[in-house]
Order: sequence, then structure tokens, then C-alpha cells
Amino acid sequence: MSADQHCFAPCPRGLEQVLADELTSLGAQVDGVRPGGVAFRTSIEGVLRTNLWSRFASRILLRLLQRPYRNEQDIYKLARGIDWPAWFDVGQTIKVETNGIRAPVKSLEFVSLKVKDAVCDVFRDACGERPSVNTQRPDQRIHVFLDDTTATLYLDTSGEALFKRGYRRGAGEAPLRENLAAGILRLAGWTPERPLFDPMCGSGTFLTEAAMMAMGRAPGLGREFAFERFAGIDHAQWHALRDAATARITPLPDGLISGRDEDAEVLGHARRHLAALGCAPQVVLAEGDALSAEAPAPSGVMVMNPPYGERMGEVTALAAWYPKLGDWLKQRFAGWDAWILTGDLQGIRSIGLAPSRKVPLFNGPIECRLLRYEMVAGARRRPATAADSHSQLRD
Repeated sequence: MSADQHCFAPCPRGLEQVLADELTSLGAQVDGVRPGGVAFRTSIEGVLRTNLWSRFASRILLRLLQRPYRNEQDIYKLARGIDWPAWFDVGQTIKVETNGIRAPVKSLEFVSLKVKDAVCDVFRDACGERPSVNTQRPDQRIHVFLDDTTATLYLDTSGEALFKRGYRRGAGEAPLRENLAAGILRLAGWTPERPLFDPMCGSGTFLTEAAMMAMGRAPGLGREFAFERFAGIDHAQWHALRDAATARITPLPDGLISGRDEDAEVLGHARRHLAALGCAPQVVLAEGDALSAEAPAPSGVMVMNPPYGERMGEVTALAAWYPKLGDWLKQRFAGWDAWILTGDLQGIRSIGLAPSRKVPLFNGPIECRLLRYEMVAGARRRPATAADSHSQLRD
């Protein structure tokens, strides 16, 4: 392993610059911001630190090779030339995944098969046996990216995606991934000096991410990483980084963060997630309809991810609900900054408030907008105009 590692960190689309700024703060050298991620260089210690501390990356991929290619056989030869046993043991399971843009190959799945064959052939030549494939929970993930002329092979240093922090057990997938929630908090300019309220908190993704930020807790403290199974990793160095991160945790102030939801079951999940982080007593949770809530402080930051309305009945209901949301914000949250993430780009227009900021984001494959509404005390809500309906959500 050389001192300078070339890496790529994918992230939710729309958070690329947020991630680039974070990587710089963690000591990395950013080489380029790409759609959906950031290319950077760092040391092996930096790879460990970034996995532990990044709130916005989805994975940290370490580049093993980048070369021109013409066909699948060229890619096999490139993968065959990598000393895979220098990275991990033959007893570990593998998975190969290929993505591409304008790649001149018949099948990306076939490319994955050829790379898997190359890895197995290298191990068979070196030690007389080959690693097994596990497509569900592999020990090591190999990522291949192809454009029209260049093949890049990466080894995934993270393992499970980094938005899987380790505290969410038995609650299913969150409707909002944790790194996207953390990125929204960063885009909203929230800091632990300001109260935070989520009136539709569900299982508490915004709340747990905010709590970790306020406590100074590294998001990767409660989980394992693929790099821990790499050959040649300095485990003493890794333990020192983890111990130093643990020592930085501070108590969460009482009442700084609060949430509300009408579903008692998902609120139970939120409480368990907060308890796993050691801060459940400090976060105020209440059961009830969002629009019956009072502001928990004279001013602060509200974040909200309401339903997007995927079926016709839901779309109709949301179109009638948004004006009530606008009235509620005006009547009860003067002095607050309200940030709403929505994929309902039509229905949100009926809220009757003009956003002061519009940030394009993607929640998985769903195109969304993060909208800021500054609820200035004494300001009047103006009626929507025809011009607003065309311009309110323009990028």
C-alpha cells in the first residue's frame, strides 16, 4: 500500500459539494467533484478516518487500477494483473459489481463475471484455492466502473454502505437514508446552538443524525468495516482512531432536539435508535398529528420529509394538505427556518408560501427539492399567482 491512495466516495446526488468540503476537513485532497460523488486522495490512515467520520459519503472506494480497454477480455486481463492476495485472504467471500456509462460491452453482468473469474484465477495460482462468492453479505466488494474507453477497478473499504450507522436494528429501511438526512441538516445550516424540530419524524432519521452531530459522535463508531479484514492493515492505528473518536463524545443537551409523529410504532423505533446512541432521555418525542404541534422554542430549525404522494388518492389529499401546512407554519412557527424535502413538485406549490432557497436533491431515484421557508414574525402570507406555479420550483 502506497502512502497516497486514490479514492472515490459516492454520495446522494445533490450532496457532492457538501461531501467535498467534508473530505477536505478530514485531511483529504479533493481531485474532482463528479455527479454522484467525489474523487480524492488520502493516506491509508485517511481512508480509515474517512470511513469513521464521514456523514455524507455512501462508501469509500479505493482505486486499484485505471486503464484503457476495448472489450471484456481486456478487462479480465487487467483484473488478472492485480495481486488480490495482497489485499485479502482466500477464505473471505467476494462480490463484483459493474456500472458503466457508454461502455462498449454487451453486458455489465458479464463484465462482473469476468472480473470474478480473474480474481479467482489469481488466488488459485497463488495458493491453490479460490474465494467463494456471496452476493448478499460478502466480506469484500469489488466495484468496476466503465466509460467508453477506460476501466477502473475499486476495492470497497466500507463493506456495508456508510449510511448504515449500526444503530438501526429491526426497524426496516429508513424512507430517508442517513447520509442524505445529515446532508440536509448541513445544507440547512443547523448547528447545535439552535433547537431542531421534526414534526413528522417517523423512526427518527433526522433526530439521530442531529444528535450524533451535537454529541460529536463519529457516525461509524457503532459498526464494522471491510478494511478491518484487509491484509496489512495496522489494527493498532485503527483502534487508536476509534478510541480517540469515543473520547470526543459529549452529552446531548436536554430538549435541544424534538420530534413528533402520529404513529406510535415508528416512534418506538425512534426511541430505540436514540437509546442505542445513549441520548434517548435528552430528545423530546411526542405522539400526535404534525399540524397540532406548537413550536418547542421561540426560534429554531424545522426539518420535514412529508409523503410524496405516489398514488392518485394520495396526490389529491396532499394537494389539500399543503395549504393547511402553510397556515400552520405562519400561525405557530414565526421566527423559525422551515426546510421541507419533497418529491411532490406539483403539490408543494399549494402551500402558499414562497421558498427563499431551492436545492435539487435525489432521495434514491426520486428527484426532490429541499425548500427553505423563512417564517419571519409578522410577515404576511401572500396568495399564489399563476407565475408562481411555473417558477416556484425552478432550479
